[in-house]
Amino acid sequence: MSKLSIAQKYIPKEYTVQEHGRPAQAGDVFSFAVEAHDIKNVTERLYKEHKLPLLLITATDERKISGVFKIFYIFGVPSESVFIMPYITTTKSFPSVTPTIHEAMLYERKIMSFFGLTPEGHPEPRSIILHENWPEGVYPLCKDFVWNERPAQGNAPFTFRTIKGEGIYELPVGPVHAGIIEPGHFRFHLAGEEILLLEPRLGYQHKGTEKLFETLPLDRTTALAERISGDSSFSYALLWCQTIEKLASIEVPARAQYLRTIFAELERLANHLSDIGAIMTDTGFNFGGAQGSRLREQVMRTNDRLTGSRFLRGACVFGGVSHDIDKEAAAALAEELEALRKDLQEVIDIADDTLSLYNRLKGTGVLDKKVAFDHGVVGVPLRALGVAADARVDHPYAAYDKLPATIATSEDGDVNARFRVRIDELFTSFEVIQKALEDMPEGAIASTKEVVLPKNEIAVSIVEGWRGPIVCFATTDENGAIARAAFRDPSFLNWEALGYAGAGNMVPDFPLINKSFNLSYSSNDL
Repeated sequence: MSKLSIAQKYIPKEYTVQEHGRPAQAGDVFSFAVEAHDIKNVTERLYKEHKLPLLLITATDERKISGVFKIFYIFGVPSESVFIMPYITTTKSFPSVTPTIHEAMLYERKIMSFFGLTPEGHPEPRSIILHENWPEGVYPLCKDFVWNERPAQGNAPFTFRTIKGEGIYELPVGPVHAGIIEPGHFRFHLAGEEILLLEPRLGYQHKGTEKLFETLPLDRTTALAERISGDSSFSYALLWCQTIEKLASIEVPARAQYLRTIFAELERLANHLSDIGAIMTDTGFNFGGAQGSRLREQVMRTNDRLTGSRFLRGACVFGGVSHDIDKEAAAALAEELEALRKDLQEVIDIADDTLSLYNRLKGTGVLDKKVAFDHGVVGVPLRALGVAADARVDHPYAAYDKLPATIATSEDGDVNARFRVRIDELFTSFEVIQKALEDMPEGAIASTKEVVLPKNEIAVSIVEGWRGPIVCFATTDENGAIARAAFRDPSFLNWEALGYAGAGNMVPDFPLINKSFNLSYSSNDL
């Protein structure tokens, strides 16, 4: 079945479908214009009847071209590499779909904050990411925003959610923390030690990233993508390169696809090793924490040896990769990873025999499945609820369609379940890298085709980062330059759910719960 035929299964017949990208290329986008008054019905049908995952809602400012803003609702069709994208046009406001699709809440708030468009009927229309010192009436993703001048000082109020009652008090934590971490504020409402309400407030790391993609020369944008979230440098570079390759119709050589897969899994290994160690540290099990740090360092040194960067920066380029792995290096890598796998297994065996560790992990920070679904939770926390969702399988890219990528799941939705999912994913990464090294074909590691972007085109790409799926939406203008680049990190959705996982626990449990999610401040704030 052609991708157009697949798309037409989900798109109402009364709408005219526009196809974006080459029909043979994975990740084709099918858009169709919808009257604003009908967008609730269309999105609800895709979301609830067809059960398609909502990947992103974002806007573009096209007033210079057509006098309107456009709002895009991007849905994925798992296992078909197809994206369905209804859109509406507006000049001032748009109907909120949050009352029927709760996970749309944050997307619509971001559109309101960054474009000045009002989501009519939104249950909680508060600003997001931009703080009270940002001036009212200034919207940084509009085309008439002067990006290279400092805006005037503002003083817009921000109100936290509240709980009233005898004996209830508030505990503010952050934004400056006791460790070397990024800033984020957490407002606890407590009855004694028990958490009744936990609300994260973010935005302290906002640096205008999406606006910079509109202003930088194309050859500097991959370096910018690598810095959206430092611990996901390769995943973001891969995501951005895939997006540009779709726009420019660039075929990536087969060997480069395997190398991309290897580097992506090395990044996953390093971060999951760090995470499981940090989770054990936060229970007081210092042996496990030390081993996690030690094993992560081994992977970081391997990254440096293979690419010249501990964070794999510069390894992914338009059309392929910048570094090859020859036979000698491949053999050494396979040997190193097998030793690492055995080493990790010994650490896990010791952890499994430590009852005090699992007494802290089990039953702590339980995320209710309905809450997770309502908020669109993705990645590790979703798989820890038994949902087998992973972009490596659902929207295969690089060489994942040729390699074993078992989706690790657990059931209980607590810290222990998230801990176990990460451990299982580590062993899957070993298998994927080993198989990739064995099957990797000979050939070029990058395309030599010049990167020339088409005019007025759209592309969507998705990559399974180590936290979960990362999504990119990009458009070009009438000159073939990047007009809009929007990103959605798993953290954007999962931060809200973290507050629900914290409720009912004690304050001293929060660092452990927070670490089990391990969300990014930087890629949320952009």
